Amino acid sequence: MTAYANTNTFYISIWFWLILGVVSYSGWSKHVLTVQTGGSVTIPCHYDKKYTQQKKYWFSEIDKSKTYTNKTEENLSVIDHPDQSLFTVTMRNLQNKHNGHYYCVVETGEQPPINIIYETQLKIQSAPDVSLVSSSVSGHEGGNFSVQCLYSSEYQIKLRQWCRYKDQSCYTVGRTDTSQNSSVQISDDDGGRSFTVLMTGLRLTDSGWYFCSAGEALNPVYLTVTEAEPGTNVSINHKCFDTTFEIKHN
Repeated sequence: MTAYANTNTFYISIWFWLILGVVSYSGWSKHVLTVQTGGSVTIPCHYDKKYTQQKKYWFSEIDKSKTYTNKTEENLSVIDHPDQSLFTVTMRNLQNKHNGHYYCVVETGEQPPINIIYETQLKIQSAPDVSLVSSSVSGHEGGNFSVQCLYSSEYQIKLRQWCRYKDQSCYTVGRTDTSQNSSVQISDDDGGRSFTVLMTGLRLTDSGWYFCSAGEALNPVYLTVTEAEPGTNVSINHKCFDTTFEIKHN
């Protein structure tokens, strides 16, 4: 009873502080994270390096609970990665009862006392509006990476993007951009309902969290770029239902 009262008081305090303007918000605008019923999702919460030693937690608007980092339960894990300046939230066996708003929060130890670094709405669906088969994929330095993002028909007229969480950089369907790291090309697939992201000339610094989005709906994926073996050319093609690896030795 006491624990519930404390979390309920905290919940009310967040909005009270927001009204007074003493809560810092450094996250993106609201997004809807779509996940298949019974599935799982990992959400990255990036924070400023100056908050490495500060307390951080995952706040649920549903039951007014907060889960601090480095705590693992049956269907929830909140793990801090100070070397990457982020903490990750993994939710498993998601059901309709998990629909709602969530926040990544840092206790700053300064004024304002709370920094909301990310806000998202979780939407559990039998057929997610935006989806990827795998939430973790990989490529080799200097190679290529291709991933297919699926979206429902109602999102065909919505803005479709491939974005990086860390620096909030996004690439839009129909445009080809060259970033400081690699070339990124996004194109709608024939017949619609999906688009393909091609990244070429991968670098180690391309490793990190990304997401496919259509309108406000999104789904995250983690890309790992590893060093290429000497004398080996590696090309990787990762599709939603097909993954191929081609290795050529000199």
